[in-house]
Formats: sequence, C-alpha cells, structure tokens
Amino acid sequence: MNQKLPQNLQETPYSPAAASDEIDLMELWQAIWSQKFKVIFTTLVFAVLAVLFALNQPNMYKSEVLLAPAEAEQGGKLAALAGQFGGLASLAGVDLSGGGGGSTEEALAILKSRSFVTQFVRENDLLVPLFALQPVPFSKGVEISSDIYNVQTKEWVREVQPPYTKEPTDWEIHKAFSEILNVSTDKVSGLITISIEWYIPEQAQKWVTLLVEKINAHMKKRDVEEAKKSIQFIQEKINEVSLVDMQAIFYGLIEQHGRTIMLAEVRDEYVFRTIDPAVVPLEKSKPKRALICVLGTLLGGMLGVLWALVSYFATKRKDESVGGLGASE
Repeated sequence: MNQKLPQNLQETPYSPAAASDEIDLMELWQAIWSQKFKVIFTTLVFAVLAVLFALNQPNMYKSEVLLAPAEAEQGGKLAALAGQFGGLASLAGVDLSGGGGGSTEEALAILKSRSFVTQFVRENDLLVPLFALQPVPFSKGVEISSDIYNVQTKEWVREVQPPYTKEPTDWEIHKAFSEILNVSTDKVSGLITISIEWYIPEQAQKWVTLLVEKINAHMKKRDVEEAKKSIQFIQEKINEVSLVDMQAIFYGLIEQHGRTIMLAEVRDEYVFRTIDPAVVPLEKSKPKRALICVLGTLLGGMLGVLWALVSYFATKRKDESVGGLGASE
C-alpha cells in the first residue's frame, strides 16, 4: 500500500537550472586552461610594464634627524609670576601671560608654514634644484631640465598658464617642499623626527640639517626681540607706578626677560636639541623595484584569469543559445 509522504518530507525535484548555478571548480580550471594563452599574454604584458615602470623610477634617499624639545625654563618662571601677581599687573596694564621660550608645537607649526618654507627655499638657493632638477629616464642620474631653467642665462623658461609665472610662486614652493618634507612626533617620548627625501643624498642631509638650524635661529630671534620690547615697555611702566610691590614685580619681570635673552645668546639649539644628527644616506628609501615587479605581475595574472573566464563563459553561453535555436527549429 503506497502511502503519501508528508509535504515537508517529499523529495525536492531535481532542477537542471539550480545545478547549473553551482560553481564547478573543474569547469573553472578547464576554462582557464583552455584560455591559457590569454592568461600568459596578459601576465607577460603587465610584468614587462611593471619592470619598465620600476626601472624608470628615480632613486630617492631619505635623511632624517632626531630632535628633543629644548624646554626653556623662562616660561615656567614667568607663568609662576603670572599666577601670583597677574591681577595686580593687569591693573597696571602689563600682561604676564606671555614671554619665555617658544613652544615646540608653535615651532613645528612655523616650520611647516608657507612663509617660513618659502623664505627658507629662497634664502638658501633651493629653488632651482627643487623645481628644475629632473631624473634622467631609465637612469639613476638627475639633471637640470633645459625646458624649465636655462643654466647659461639663469632664467626660468618653463611654460605655464596664468596665474602661474615662469618663476615658481610661493604657493608652488610650499607645495613642492612639503612633498619631500616629513615631520613626525612620538606621542609617548615626545621626540621629533624631521626627514627630507630627495634624489641626491648629500643634498637631503644638508637641507634637513639646515632646516633645524634655521627654525632654531628663527625662534631665538623672535623671542629675543619680544623680550627686549617687553623690557622696554616694563621700564616705562615702572615710572608710572608708585607702589613698591608693583615695582618689585616689574623688576622681577625684567630679570626674567633678561635671562631669556641671555639663554638665547648662549644656546644655538634654542627650541630643538639634536639627539641623532642627520647623515648622508647610503641606501635608497624608494622605489621598491622588486615589489613593483611582483605586484605588477600578480595584477596581470589576475586580469588574465578574469579575461579568460569571461571569454570562456561568454562563448559557452553563445553556443548554448545557438544550439537551443537549432533544436527549436
């Protein structure tokens, strides 16, 4: 006696369409193997292009210096005076909140600013190498491009569209120099690393060393000028104040500003102390030519496999559609 199975226990009927949707690894392998010449061709093309691209990339050398903040003691003493006598001094028209050595954060901001960078590049004659020095194709050497700068006449001959000019603008100078400059701060230790990556290792070492010297000199000059102005201002205020306590505060301020000037005069490393000076790099930092070749070859292989699969299944579907039309006829 045949019993009818419950609805949920009945066997699911076989569907050729559902089976065709399943991925057949053997068929994939057959598809790739049948189109192997496309895979090999694409892989070889991309491998050759990757090799040519890697060989055409110029060598870059990174020189870096490790710095520590040179904390100025004057800032702390002036802050103490501000906390103790700031109210009285404000009545006399004197602000005790400023003064002392420049902060590290401020110095780093100035170091990366457009005004400081453009002044640094122009004062140290870095404009020509920064813009006119170009790598020679398929060579490790570099040369001054005659299409950008005429060495004989010392004139800029590059062709640009307004608002740009033949001589690089301040905006271009800041952008170009920022691309080779890197400034990083270790949040744990507070140490600062400044590096420059350039075609010529000797120039990279020279530029990063000079950059640290210039920012120290810039901050020192600024603080000395501010201290001298403060002393002159306070001396004028002393004559206007009759209270002995206020005069004592002002004389203490003059003493602290005087120490700031003395500290700046005797210390070259005013804001940053050099822990590890920059050296001429002996090995290139980039490009990683072997990695470029490997990645290019892998990319070519993947695109070749994709091309092979698309071509195989497109041809198969076309044949099936043609076969179906023939059978219907």
